[in-house]
Amino acid sequence: SDRPKFVIFAHNATYDKLHQVATLGLTAAAMGKDVIVVLLFWTIKKLAEGKIDAMDFPPEYAESADQVARLLREKNVPKISEMFQEARLVGRFRLIACSAGLEYMGVESEAVEKNVDEVLGLPAILSLTAHAETKLFI
Repeated sequence: SDRPKFVIFAHNATYDKLHQVATLGLTAAAMGKDVIVVLLFWTIKKLAEGKIDAMDFPPEYAESADQVARLLREKNVPKISEMFQEARLVGRFRLIACSAGLEYMGVESEAVEKNVDEVLGLPAILSLTAHAETKLFI
């Protein structure tokens, strides 16, 4: 594809980090970029467990977590899964799970495969993302 590639390596699975992955991915897709979100470690586990939309926050922000969650609900901020769906509708957006991550997280591939576009090994992921215009690690 001649579209510029916009790659996000998504490692951290708390809501605040996944929200950034989803909003950046959706915006980049809407701007005509070829978006690839690579799921690693905790994001794979959360997706496999069907908890991708859970509003959890890192312990250091526990004090404000309830308030932030309430504000997000009041402002009707879409769920993570909804933003991923929307990104697919407005542009080119792919979710790719790292195959090693499935093993390390003790996750059955079937639990992840139905929610991602592909499961690839690290060499294939690095080849796919080699000449990306943007690469983020979140």
